[in-house]
Amino acid sequence: MKTPLFIFTLTHFLIANLSNPFQTDDHVQVPTALKKYIPKGFDALEMAKGDLNRDAYADIILVLKKRGEEKTSDVINHPEKRPLLILLGQADKTYKLAARSDNSVYCVDCGGMMGDPFTGITIKNGYFSVEHYGGSGQRWTRIVTFKYLPAEKNWFLFKDGGERFHATAPEEVKTEVKTVKNFGKIPFQKFDIYKEEN
Repeated sequence: MKTPLFIFTLTHFLIANLSNPFQTDDHVQVPTALKKYIPKGFDALEMAKGDLNRDAYADIILVLKKRGEEKTSDVINHPEKRPLLILLGQADKTYKLAARSDNSVYCVDCGGMMGDPFTGITIKNGYFSVEHYGGSGQRWTRIVTFKYLPAEKNWFLFKDGGERFHATAPEEVKTEVKTVKNFGKIPFQKFDIYKEEN
């Protein structure tokens, strides 16, 4: 007879792998055709597939991490940047690098006591979100969403915000979300998650 812990562990493993079919254990399976976009000394942290520019071809976002970043990153003086690459699907089933930002994903030690704050990428119909969760006693989430504008053939900051709550009172949640009305028109490439104001 299987124990409840075994069933929980198996269920968690299956859900994690269904949510990201490219990830196995702690390793992201990157197709050979995309490896040329990964600079020397970097590995793929996350790979997500979806519609980023509202055309007929599936697109990919790659989030990269520097090898050994957990030893060299210093959140205060020198956070190791994690490049985010937007790769657009082409008619011949190849991919083209459309945009890159080194300031859209928090560093490995930016989550405080909770550790690595990066939780994933979500893509849907020309929008994509970079999701984080961190803190210690005081917990926080931050979801940064970008929207594709066909006329400009680029992605722009759409929403930036999240929730804050104390670990001892998770039901007492404070939500703050900024929109274009607050920060204006910011291209994906110029957004900087490390700055308070964009």
